[in-house]
Order: sequence, then C-alpha cells, then structure tokens
Amino acid sequence: MAKVTFSKGNAVFYNDLKNSVEEYFVQSGINKTGNWKLYLKSATLVPIALAIYIGLLAFPVSTIAGILLTSVLGFVIASIGFNVMHDACHGSYSSKKWVNNVLGYSLNAMGGNAFIWKFKHNIVHHTYTNVDGIDDDIAKSPIMRQCSTQKWVPAHRFQHIYVVLVYAISSFAWVAMMDFTKYFKQKVFSTPLQKMDKKEHILFWFSKVMYALFYVAVPVYFVGWQAWAIGFTCMHIVMGLTLAIVFQLAHVVEHTEFEAVGIESKMIDNEWAIHQVKTTANFAPKNKIISWFVGGLNFQVEHHLFPKVSHIHYPAISGIVAEVCKKHNLPYNEYSTMSAAIASHFRMMKQLGRKPAELQLA
Repeated sequence: MAKVTFSKGNAVFYNDLKNSVEEYFVQSGINKTGNWKLYLKSATLVPIALAIYIGLLAFPVSTIAGILLTSVLGFVIASIGFNVMHDACHGSYSSKKWVNNVLGYSLNAMGGNAFIWKFKHNIVHHTYTNVDGIDDDIAKSPIMRQCSTQKWVPAHRFQHIYVVLVYAISSFAWVAMMDFTKYFKQKVFSTPLQKMDKKEHILFWFSKVMYALFYVAVPVYFVGWQAWAIGFTCMHIVMGLTLAIVFQLAHVVEHTEFEAVGIESKMIDNEWAIHQVKTTANFAPKNKIISWFVGGLNFQVEHHLFPKVSHIHYPAISGIVAEVCKKHNLPYNEYSTMSAAIASHFRMMKQLGRKPAELQLA
C-alpha cells in the first residue's frame, strides 16, 4: 500500500483554529462532548424505532400503513446512526469511554459492525478524505465514478440517473455484503484492517445472527413472508437513500477537491487540516430541522476538523471555523440549502459520467 503523508512544515492554520475553538469552550464553560440536547435526541429516536417495530409485529396494519411505517422506521434508524452511533463511535457522545463503547454498538444492532466502521471511518476516511486509492467512501467502482482520476466506463454516462438505485440498496449491501468482504479480506479497500481480538470476532458473528433473527426471522413469523419482504425492502430503501445522500453531500459536490495515490508514496502539500477544509462541504447550516435529524452532519467541515467534539456544538463553532478559514485565505465550502447541495452532487455525477475526451472538447 502506498504511503500518504501531509506537509508538517507550516501548521499555522490548525494551531490558530484549535486555539480559537478551545477558547470558545473555556469561556463558555462547557464540555466538548454531548449534553442534554443529545441525550433528549436519543431518548426520542430510540423509543420511536422500538415502538414502530413492536407495533408492526403486534397489530394488524394495511399494506399502505405498513409501507409508510417501515419507511419511517428506515429513516429513524438512519437518524439514530447519525445522532447516537456516530458521536459514540467518535468518542464524542460522552466523556465516559464505556458509554461511548456501549452506544457505539448501536451500529451492530442496526446490522453493521462498530469495530470495522471505526477503522474505515475514523481512521481511513478522516485521515485520507477524498484521496482516491485509499478512502473507501470513494472507492473506485465500475458502477460509480466519483472523481476525475477514476477510470471511465461507458455506463458512467448514466450514473447521475442510476446512482439513486445504488443509494437505495446501499444499506442492505453494507449489512449483507460489505462488512463480510472487509471481515474476510481483513482489508478496508487498500488498507489492512486493524487486528480484531477474540471479543470482536464473537461480536461480529453474534450481531449478524441477531440481525437475521430480529429483522428477518421474527417479522416473518409474525406477519408472513410477503408482508416482511415489502416492509424490509421499504425500510432499507429509505435508510439507504438517507445515509447515502447525507454522506455524499459532505464530499462529492462541485467545490470539494480530490487527491489520488497510486503504487508510489505521496506527500500532500497541505497540512492535514487544510486538506480537510478543501475536501469537505457543509449544507443547510441554518435549517434546524435538518441539523436535528442528521446529527449535525450538515456541518461536515467542523466535524472533520474536530471529530471528537459532539455535533451538538457544531453550529456554535462554525462561525469560528469560517472566520479562521477566511483569515488564512482558505475556502469554506457551504451550500445554503440541502436542495442546492443535492443539485450540486448530481451535476457533479453527471459531469464525471462524461467521457474525459468529451470534457476536453467542451
């Protein structure tokens, strides 16, 4: 695997930014981890998901009602991932490590695996954001071309249309295939997976069996194969679309930058923090409803610079980050609305779907 490093010669920007953000927390007298606002979210979202799940099994509902409820369940589960799991796996939900560890396993309850996700997301993605050849979130694929350094194939001409279907099945593919691929290959794209101890191996298989039990066997027993198949499909379509769209808006939009690495080691000219600013974008920062449901992930610039700070604090520190970026002549990528960010993402996918020679002639 090629080694990628960042310039350490002049880390003025991040030192300035860290000092400014640290001063905010000291003067405010608050912890960087979650507070009652985050706990209230957890106490709202988790019971809603459980109530929908139990209600669907315990009470007869019409097909239309079943479709609506399982779709809502998929959205709520995604929101639990954004709000509870994401902060916990980053160690920012609570100042107590055991609380973060326990709540991080909520990902296992949703069908994923916390150990693999932490390595893939916290280490690989957060270090090598938008680096083609390392970042698994933009891994090369014959289905999707997410940056200009990736190989073009004719199917990509239509990717801005069919990616909606890809996003719709993404959560099911994650649960049923991608975790197993990483587990057996012991790799996250091109990076060797951190060694799993005996406990993590047991948790991997136990949680996968429990997923099959509670998401397949139990529902089939209570409502039958047909109703389960419809509900399970609706749940994953909504869950997949929600997860994929939110994460794609963070990095695969028109104003974000990309790097690429081959078989040779590479030094990226910028310090790590500047790389994060240039490869990341915010969306709908003033929309409190979106911020609530997506767990502050519409403040992705702040999240990538301060992943161990709870998302509850991102709106407050975003002004500081924007100001320091301006001071250092750095971009602060932001879309005022979610619809603007979505439009930018699909325009970019359409542009990347064009044959490179055609782009040169345009």
